[in-house]
Amino acid sequence: MPTVYRLLTEDDTAAFCHKVSQALSRGWVLHGGPAYAFDAARGVMRCAQAVTKEIAADYHPDMKLGQQ
Repeated sequence: MPTVYRLLTEDDTAAFCHKVSQALSRGWVLHGGPAYAFDAARGVMRCAQAVTKEIAADYHPDMKLGQQ
């Protein structure tokens, strides 16, 4: 089965936690730990979390990863 990869990003708020939780509830799996960085232009912390998922279909660059 092919594996697809997404990098979820968001400001360091509850919205980021909800985005990751939604992906996990749809079968995505955490890939490594989260990353945090300060966005100096906006004055906020940003979060990132990689997730992966095995899919039955062949990967194609036009597929909407969030809908997998």
